[in-house]
Amino acid sequence: MSLAVKGRITQILDVESGTSKAGKEWKKQGFVIDTGAQFNPEVCFSLFGDEKINMLRDFGAGQEVEVAFNISSREFNGKWYHNIDAWKITSAGQGTPMNNAPAPEIDAAPAEDDDLPF
Repeated sequence: MSLAVKGRITQILDVESGTSKAGKEWKKQGFVIDTGAQFNPEVCFSLFGDEKINMLRDFGAGQEVEVAFNISSREFNGKWYHNIDAWKITSAGQGTPMNNAPAPEIDAAPAEDDDLPF
C-alpha cells in the first residue's frame, strides 16, 4: 500500500542502530509531521537504511513536505505491530520555520480558464 501526505516537520528523531539476529547491521531514523488534521494530526514516519536517512538531510523542523510512504503490519506473539515507512520526501512549500504568523491570503476569485468537468 503506497500513500502520500503533506504536513510540516515538527521533530526529527535521533538515528537508531543495531544488529539483527542474523548479524546484519541496521539503521533507522524517525521524523514527525503535523498534517493539520483536526484529529490525530501528528504522524511519525520511519526511514530505514542510510539511503533513506540521507533523504531527510535536506529538510528541517518547520518545513512543509510531502511524504510518500507504505504502511505495513506484522504479527508477533499474538500482537500486531505497524510501520509507516517513508520512501520519498519532497518539499511542499516555502520551508519557512514554524511560527504563529498568519497564513498568506489566497485570491478566492475563480480562474478564467476553469475547465473542471463538474
